[in-house]
Amino acid sequence: MPNGLRIFGERVPYVHSVTVGIWINAGSREDPEGLEGLAHFIEHAIFKGTKKRDYIDIARCIEEAGGYIDAWTTKEQTCICVRCLREHLPLAFDLLADLVCNPLLPEAELEKEREVVLEEIASVNDTPEELIFEEFDLRSFPGHPLGAPILGTEKSIEHFSRKKLRNFMRRYYVPSKMLVTAVGNISHDEVARLAESHFGSMEEPPASEESRRKQFDILDYKPFSVTHKKRIYQSQLLLGTIIPRDDQRFWSLMVLNAMLGSGMSCLLNLELREKRGLVYQAYSSLAFFDELTTFNIYAGTDKGKAPKTLETITALLGSKALQSPDPDDLKAAKSKMLGSLILGMEKMTRRMSRIAQDVFYYGCHQPPAEKAAMIEAVSEADVAEAAAMISRPEKLSTLIYKASR
Repeated sequence: MPNGLRIFGERVPYVHSVTVGIWINAGSREDPEGLEGLAHFIEHAIFKGTKKRDYIDIARCIEEAGGYIDAWTTKEQTCICVRCLREHLPLAFDLLADLVCNPLLPEAELEKEREVVLEEIASVNDTPEELIFEEFDLRSFPGHPLGAPILGTEKSIEHFSRKKLRNFMRRYYVPSKMLVTAVGNISHDEVARLAESHFGSMEEPPASEESRRKQFDILDYKPFSVTHKKRIYQSQLLLGTIIPRDDQRFWSLMVLNAMLGSGMSCLLNLELREKRGLVYQAYSSLAFFDELTTFNIYAGTDKGKAPKTLETITALLGSKALQSPDPDDLKAAKSKMLGSLILGMEKMTRRMSRIAQDVFYYGCHQPPAEKAAMIEAVSEADVAEAAAMISRPEKLSTLIYKASR
């Protein structure tokens, strides 16, 4: 649009619904120092009332039409999403625009929501699997916003105020940092007309140095090996490393992740659970950011089995299964990825989210056929090279929560 807002509409003619997301290209890494969790708190606060609706009307107006509204904050984006019947698309846009453009942020409601977020933080603190990922990021990105928890801390949320929320929104809830994605039984022209009607009057403020994303210098990453005793019943293990965003082995890492830690047939599950009975759950994961990608391996195990579990994971990374992958195993991993890609397209919220992730990550929507071609092009040698890269001891970090109960 003339004011910089980007719009992406995709027609899916075989459904009766539409899913619309308003994305703001700002997440926890935009939180000012000392105000960690501010982006996430705003995601909560905008639901507390607008110029047109109180907090009850916000939920009721879309639920009474048979739809639902949701929102989430990541390290780099915030999304407010509505799914509803096709005929209620105008209502969806009206509600989303009301939340993004007209929140009242009433002080009394903000105080109540502060208590809600404290409960959310307490929930993470009571969940070792979530907590270990938070600490791993803190150690991987020292002194950088990527290392801060998305929810913030008990201390940081004390400093939130209506003025600070407004300042953040004036800086980041602006057309050039926003994206509208809509999928369902609609036309792109219809989406564009509604977006123009509801967001066309938004003005882009002058560019500010403060609103530019602070990049992480990958040379600042210092691998670590840390063990804590925790009053928990199950030991938690997390291994990982950081890869530059522009590394050419991107798709090789994706296939490696599918082989290593995705699904019941993955190598981690077969080695750790099925063959040895060491764990209930183990998986690998990738996280994507502007300038880097993180690769992690997680396992939860009995406190007496933690050393053997870590030994088995380390051996697996250097094993023939990854260093000289079997063609049949590679083919199975690719089929798993391709199946997930297609099945994900049948879930409208996931489809809407993937489009947004493509636009933020690649700069454009990447059609499924292009992704499939990239997956198919990965060879056994490519996977072996990716496995060798992530398993280098001088690059691999380890964090262990040793159960003491």
